[in-house]
Parts: sequence; C-alpha cells; structure tokens
Amino acid sequence: MTFSLRPAYDDPRTAELVDRLRDYLDGELADHERERGITPATRLTRADLEPIWRRSRELGFYGIHLPEEYGGQNLTYAQLAALKEEIGASGRVLAHSVLGDMGGPLRAGDILKHATPQQLDTYLLPLIRGERACCFSLTETDAGSDVRSMRTVAVPDGDGYRLTGHKVFSSAGPFADFAIVVARMAGTGEAEGDKPLFSAFLVDLDSPGCRVEDGATPMSGEHIESDIVLEDCYVPAANLLGEEGKGMRIALGRVTTNRLLHCPTVLGATRRAIALTLDRTRTRKVAGGQPLLMMQAIQHKVADMATDFYAARSMTYTALAVLDEGREVHAEALMCKLFVAESAFRILDEAVQIHGKEGLTQGNEIEYLFRKIRMFRVLTGTSEIQRNGIAKLLAFNH
Repeated sequence: MTFSLRPAYDDPRTAELVDRLRDYLDGELADHERERGITPATRLTRADLEPIWRRSRELGFYGIHLPEEYGGQNLTYAQLAALKEEIGASGRVLAHSVLGDMGGPLRAGDILKHATPQQLDTYLLPLIRGERACCFSLTETDAGSDVRSMRTVAVPDGDGYRLTGHKVFSSAGPFADFAIVVARMAGTGEAEGDKPLFSAFLVDLDSPGCRVEDGATPMSGEHIESDIVLEDCYVPAANLLGEEGKGMRIALGRVTTNRLLHCPTVLGATRRAIALTLDRTRTRKVAGGQPLLMMQAIQHKVADMATDFYAARSMTYTALAVLDEGREVHAEALMCKLFVAESAFRILDEAVQIHGKEGLTQGNEIEYLFRKIRMFRVLTGTSEIQRNGIAKLLAFNH
C-alpha cells in the first residue's frame, strides 16, 4: 500500500465505486448542502435526510455492502472500507446518510440474520429501501463500557413484554421510526452470582410508554443523538429479535467487525485534515514572504502527520484483508481502533497548531474536525478498553 491523500485502487471494481462516490460527494451532494446552508451544527430533520437516502439508493450506494438478495452488491470488507474512507474525507455533513450509517442499513448491522420474515417485511426491508430508519439503543448513563450493568428491564406480560428504562446516546434517534433496544430480563442478575440475561427488541418509537427526547449534544456539535425513555412500554412477542436471553450476543455479535469498520471513516477525516493543513502551509506566508511550509519545524510536523496516517491506514487495511479471508482479527481490530484513534488525535492536534488562531475558531473546518476526531478515543470503546482487550488476548493466547 502506497501513501496518498487521494488513494487509487488496483481492483477495478473498487476504483469504479470510489470514483463514482467521489463524484456524488463533491458534486451533487456538495451543491445540495450549499443551497440549503447545511453545516455540522445544523439541527437536521428527517426531511433533510430522506432525499439523501432515496438518491443514494438510486445511485446504488445505500446499503451497497448488503448481499444481492437485499439489493446490495455484496462488497468485501476492504471495498466497504474504501467507500467509508471517502465518506470521511469528503467534508460533507450529510455523507453519513449515503451508505446508510445514519439510521439506515449500516446502523442495523448484522441483525438481518436474526430477523423473522415478519420483522424483515415490517422493519428491515423498508429500512434498506430508505423508507424507514432505526437507532440502536444499548448505552445507559451508568452502563457505557460495562453494558452488562444496564438497568432497562423487560418483564414478560402475556403475549409480549413491558419495557422500562432510559437509554442514552441513541445515534440517529431524532430521525428514527424504531429502535433496536437491549434490555435485561426481569428476575435475572438481581442476586449475587446470578447471571443477567438480555434480550433484544424492535420497539416502535411511537408506542405508548415510549418517548424520544433530545439527547446530549456531543462535543462535535452535531444534533444526532436521542434519549429513548421507556415507561411500561408494551412490546409484542413478535418483536423479540432472536431468542429470549440472547440479546447481548446479538448486540455485540459484530463488535469486532464494527470496531474495525469505524476506522476507515476516521482515517478519511484525518486525510482531509492533512490535506487542508498542507494547503494552509503552502499559502500562508511568514516573515520574508516565504510559505509556512519552508520552515523546518513545520516540515517536521507535516512529515510526522503523514507518517502516522500511513501507518494507521496500512494496519487497518491489512486487518481488513485478513477478515476478508475469513480469519479472526480480534487482537488486530483492538489494535487498529487504538492506534487509529490515538494517531488521528495527534494529527489533528498538530493541524490545529499549524493553523494557529484559525484552528481555534468555530466555523473553521480544522477546529470542527479536531472536536470530531477527539471523540473517537472514547466512542465505540475507549482507548483504555482497547488496551485491556489487547493485554488480555496476549496473556491468554500467547
């Protein structure tokens, strides 16, 4: 893998998809956002996203990773990663809706194989077509990294269940029709030594006893999170996803793959930050009229930024290639998440430093990217959690 801030691909199919995606992101989608004045701080509505879902579906991008039977193109993980990297590198606010990450097929994850025919027809196939949207509700205020300490409980009630609890950080919640909610089964995990059992449910967000509230605004300033509040909310048995007591396995079943697939999007955003920084160093003049890039201190900074990026990108795509071969990448996924998160943060920190006052100013893209990238050291598992996992695998497998 060679270094480039605009990668080319030897595989003709990947190259063609990346070229078409770049054209859409840089052309039609950029025009759409500019005409409507959409920025990262815009409080988006369903009406802002639905046209992107439909158009992306027409172009073949929405749910492109899915098997052909669901209208996708059965991409390899490496091919999907190349597209996710372009999403991150585009600088487009609505890019998260092009492949279906914001409430669409990528958000639903691997639950298709657990769904009944009725659940497919009612929830998941409309989601794939861009007609419905979902959010994933697992996290609670005191159950982040330790999700098994969740308090949301499901009580059997006739031919169904009553759910009570408070979920936070439900991404895409403001735009969703239904949520995939994981809850502890009542009567389990309450006594010392008693193992809690968890189940997953498809919950219509307009159900009695279910309330969607504005979630906390993350440091990125995006308004994409919701709290899902459940108060004795009845969910029919037909909406139980998979088997009772197997909800945590469903929720975390693709955690290794998902952890790895978050990395290309972050790499794309980091790639954009490096490109913006290089532009800045070429055009910003210092004393004597020389470009900033002629200063050795700046040259060393951009050299380190590019080298960190190359290392992070190389290890990520190496792990993806192994995953595509059907082999396990538990340790590699942890290492990639850790290294990409920490490297991207170092790169963005230097980008802010090089931009000076402009890098500290709201409205400047580098300032926004710094806030966005900083979150990745916590989201989808903190860097400390990744280190714990790596150390555990080293201790018991080597």
